[in-house]
Amino acid sequence: MIQGTGSDVGKSLLVAGLARAFTRRGLRVRPFKPQNMSNNAAVTEDGGEIGRAQALQARAARVTPSVHMNPVLLKPQSDIGAQVVVQGRMIGTAKAREYQSWKPRLMASVLDSFDILSAEADLVLVEGAGSPAEVNLRRGDIANMGFSRATGTPVVLVGDIDRGGVIASLVGTQAVIDSEDAAMIRGFIVNRFRGDPTLFSDGMALIAARTGWAPLGLVPFFPDAARLPPEDAVALDAPDARREGVPLVAVPVLPHIANFDDLDPLRQEPGVAVTFVRPGSPIPAEAALIVLPGSKTTIDDFAFVRAQGWDIDILAHVRRGRPVLGLCGGYQMLGRTIADPDGIEGAPRTIPGLGLLDVETVMRGQKRLVAVTGETLSDGAPFSGYEMHIGDTTGPDTQKPLLRFADGRPDGAVSADGLVSGTYVHGLFADDRQRAAWLARLGAPPSSESYEAGIETVLDRFADHLETHLDCDRLLALAEPYRKPGTV
Repeated sequence: MIQGTGSDVGKSLLVAGLARAFTRRGLRVRPFKPQNMSNNAAVTEDGGEIGRAQALQARAARVTPSVHMNPVLLKPQSDIGAQVVVQGRMIGTAKAREYQSWKPRLMASVLDSFDILSAEADLVLVEGAGSPAEVNLRRGDIANMGFSRATGTPVVLVGDIDRGGVIASLVGTQAVIDSEDAAMIRGFIVNRFRGDPTLFSDGMALIAARTGWAPLGLVPFFPDAARLPPEDAVALDAPDARREGVPLVAVPVLPHIANFDDLDPLRQEPGVAVTFVRPGSPIPAEAALIVLPGSKTTIDDFAFVRAQGWDIDILAHVRRGRPVLGLCGGYQMLGRTIADPDGIEGAPRTIPGLGLLDVETVMRGQKRLVAVTGETLSDGAPFSGYEMHIGDTTGPDTQKPLLRFADGRPDGAVSADGLVSGTYVHGLFADDRQRAAWLARLGAPPSSESYEAGIETVLDRFADHLETHLDCDRLLALAEPYRKPGTV
């Protein structure tokens, strides 16, 4: 089990890189994360949803993503509440304090999924959540030491030297957790090192001496990790790579932005610049395209759009004759009204939208979770992606759909003047030909590199990187046979 001294220390990518490294050794590897909190989710073949990181880790292990790889997924709807998804299906919503009382029964689902994965694998790589040093959350824990202790899974602790204080983070974690939890930790990794590694050899020795844990490696910073799909919204805090002389794509950062990795393929294109517009900043007037992204709480996030004045910026952008694309929740915001009569995303209410598309959305029915393929109707450019939404959108502009699925169904809408369009499909830009069509509309050339092939290349290079800088043989030797709780 890979645990961390905090969030965003690199646990997810380390599990992905190790999954590829050990898969290349001929092992049947499965990733597993007992509990995840993210609005970046992926659809599985069996019609469920899991954290985006576990989908990437499954890809690294060259296996199909399964709901059992992330049995508990929390999708934040507010600062203190989230939807709770168990084995791929939403079972309800809970406030943070209320959720603590759910954990004992959720542990049963976690152990059930872990049993299923363990039965089909030579090696299960488990990712923790946050940090075991958050001892105020230890009671009933299912994400870190609670899981480790319940299953007898040995732990490797990861610290991030790039953020500073890594010695204190690692040694301090041992200081605050109880002795039985500390005994589950067998080794440590220091991640994202920059500079001369010999300058930290004394640091590695000091941590080992203070903790008694095995030093498993000092991993140098790997710049190409930024080319892999992120899961945490903290990735949106990274500075934009603004480039002069190329079309600008502007993406407002919503409080509950979801599936923002939709924009990753565009961010990697040298022919355009993508900027995530932070609260307090206007949408740049020079933007060639505005993309309204997905949202976990469409109505609340649209109220935020208005509070920021972004609605005025978007309307002015269209008046200048420039295009807008709405993805899922962003598509719903572009219509005339958004209604939530049953209170699926909060209090029951109906609000006016931007009115740029002549459509209306009603939140109702079961969440649609399905992989889809098809083409854009305007140019026949193919796409592959997935639907992940609640709500029906109808109205005159849906008679001019943006997409046609392979089974013949239409999706989305296009305004009468062709400037505004929306779709429920996530992952639209990942297909090289679809992305090239959008770039052509902006007057930008596409790159010659395939996005999907690029991910595979980075995973292989990262696995090489870890094989070079980690003691992977010793790491593998730490693994122990899984025994179900209660067995001998």
